[in-house]
Amino acid sequence: VELSCIIKSTVTPEPRIEWKKIRDGETSYVFFDNKMQGDFVTRAEILSRTSLVIKNTTRMDTATYRCEVAAPYDTKTIDEINIQLTVQ
Repeated sequence: VELSCIIKSTVTPEPRIEWKKIRDGETSYVFFDNKMQGDFVTRAEILSRTSLVIKNTTRMDTATYRCEVAAPYDTKTIDEINIQLTVQ
């Protein structure tokens, strides 16, 4: 499955991008400090700098995924998007 976080324009040369998983009120890192975290290390990757690809998805992957972008040199320094993933 591919979850896309599209950055339209930025002045910041390398904006910081983080992905988080929110399930049952618990938030955990998926992609932090430029590397995959937890069980995503072996089954997920970042494409085109912003899209999260999760391989071999299961019902345990059903959650809200949040992409957070920090661009300190831009007018809007931080933004986020939530994507609801439901695996049947």
